[in-house]
Amino acid sequence: MQLRWSSVLMFLFSCHAACSWNVSLKCKQDTNVFLKELEKETPSKYAVLMYDAFGKMGSDVEGGNVNRPGSLRECLSVEGPDFMGQYCQVFLKQDRLEYFVGICVPDSCEDSEVQTLVIYEAFEQGRISLLPPVPSVLMSNSTLGIFMTQCFSDLSRSDPSAVACLFVCAVLLTLPLVASICVALMKMKRRREVKPEVGLALTSNTNQYGAILANGSANHNKEYGAALENTETRDQNAENKRHGIAKTLLLCLQSLSVQKSSEGILTTEGSRNSHSSLNGIRILSLLWIISGHTVQLSAWSNLDNGRRWKEMVEKNPLYVLAFSGPVYLAVDSFLLLGGLLSAKSLLNSIQRSENTLSSRLVAHFLFKRYKRIQPLHLFIVCLTIGLFSVVQRGVFWFIAEDEIFNCKKYWWSNLLLINNLFTITDICAPWTWYLSLDFQFYATTPLLILLYRVNKSALIVVSIVLLMISSTTGALITSFLRLPVHQPTTLAYESYFQYYYNKPYTRYGPYLLGILAGIYMTTKKEALIKKQWQAVIGWFFSLSIMALLVGLAYVLRDVPPHPSLPHAVYQGSHRTLWALALIWIILACEEGYGGFVDKILSLALWAPLSNISFACYLIHPIFIILYNGKQETAMHYTDLNFFYLFLGHLLLTLSVGFVLTVLIEKPYLFLMKSK
Repeated sequence: MQLRWSSVLMFLFSCHAACSWNVSLKCKQDTNVFLKELEKETPSKYAVLMYDAFGKMGSDVEGGNVNRPGSLRECLSVEGPDFMGQYCQVFLKQDRLEYFVGICVPDSCEDSEVQTLVIYEAFEQGRISLLPPVPSVLMSNSTLGIFMTQCFSDLSRSDPSAVACLFVCAVLLTLPLVASICVALMKMKRRREVKPEVGLALTSNTNQYGAILANGSANHNKEYGAALENTETRDQNAENKRHGIAKTLLLCLQSLSVQKSSEGILTTEGSRNSHSSLNGIRILSLLWIISGHTVQLSAWSNLDNGRRWKEMVEKNPLYVLAFSGPVYLAVDSFLLLGGLLSAKSLLNSIQRSENTLSSRLVAHFLFKRYKRIQPLHLFIVCLTIGLFSVVQRGVFWFIAEDEIFNCKKYWWSNLLLINNLFTITDICAPWTWYLSLDFQFYATTPLLILLYRVNKSALIVVSIVLLMISSTTGALITSFLRLPVHQPTTLAYESYFQYYYNKPYTRYGPYLLGILAGIYMTTKKEALIKKQWQAVIGWFFSLSIMALLVGLAYVLRDVPPHPSLPHAVYQGSHRTLWALALIWIILACEEGYGGFVDKILSLALWAPLSNISFACYLIHPIFIILYNGKQETAMHYTDLNFFYLFLGHLLLTLSVGFVLTVLIEKPYLFLMKSK
């Protein structure tokens, strides 16, 4: 067996004159040294390790075990006579199947040289390759195609941009800690101030001294008195100036301090306030998204039984927390809450401004939202560039590699909150598309509120037209491009993201309904539900609609081979219908007809979690990508494995989410308010 594989290696990497024009002399020499060592009866240890690090075909290819990662760690541990081991991945395409094979080569060979050798020996010469195709018994087409080769070094690839980002992140995290220490020291100093009795003694001495001055003042002339008065005035002005600077500095320190930013975060008082059900909806939606991301990001490339997983979850509604169709209805729940709260916020601001909707109020309304989300958002972008650049790559580092490239190239789209207009393959931190979409919708709130104040009937007509446009656009795009009704479990369906999933013209329905619900809940004069039977009918229809939408995602799970009316109708309407059902739940809970659902959604537990939910949403994909990317072997999906993985991601997300809320989100928001 050893001779057979060593001969295969020889066929794969021996350098002939035909390919020498594209391979360096050093690479050829080191490769030949390695191959000759393998031909010996007792090869050297380094050659055995390099050979052992090659990826080989495993069992259950039919179930999705197609990637052959080999051993990155073993390859990088190799110390040859004049070279080190270098782990490379050769990405292959066979029919519709795409997979990679890990190989171990001398570090003197560049990526392009490795690909040249592999292509020449495996295809030009027609010899047996170490990269054999999937057997014809498992796949009819056994023709291989190489579309990429990349090699890993044992060094992190930090560059000036990564170092700068890490420095900025460190400074942003350090400033609140320093401010907290300063505030604590100032409080300690105030506690040690002069005691009251000492103060009285000083006052007595001051009075006595004042009497002496009064007695002696008659001996001074008027010119001296005037000069003294001018001096005292200048001193007072300087003192006032110093006092103003000190006061401003103190306010800044207090705004940045952990003492202030942590106030109220862990309180449960919010659960007793109005709209307490919103906290439960927000957190349950967040948990749903984290669960979906935990599975979906792994299913794209990390599973050794990905095909079996796909067949299992796409047919069984028990996997509603993992299947991408129902899971991402939680995003529409976020959009609904965003619209509802934006309308209530603006209406309250108008009321405080003597019932006037001015351009200055609108500008303040938009800027307030921008400064609310951007400090933590841009921190996450910087953290993505810095952290992913310095962490040693793993075998499954594909997504992280894309994040580094996209964030370095398109970070400005996050700054301008327009990254959702890009295709998913060009978005920096792709999960942040929601923030851009939310802000774009947020900017429409003043227009709808203005329309409401001018003519309520016109608002109804415009809202119906906008809902029809959004629904029709989604339906037509789905029909003409033959899109699935759920987020694909592979990255193959780029058109789904490029034209539908994260675009404002297809996702406006839930946000618009949220704005209308916010207007109604803020301005209503009487309860909507007046009879018990109305509540029963409302609950029946809302729960039925939600169950139907989830169920139809399984019925319509297949990608249509031709334009499909059921797929188009579902795609165009299901997000709006989901939002309508959710609005009923909110109204029923607010008006006392929520029953046990209201008790669950209004639990005191949700209030502190809701306070850190924004940070949790932004940070959790980073943990998932890091965990998946650092794996050296494929993961095997079982319900128990991924339940534990979800709990691990969740615990880490909540812990770091709290830290980021206290050190980044709240301090810099308070700092901008104090200026």
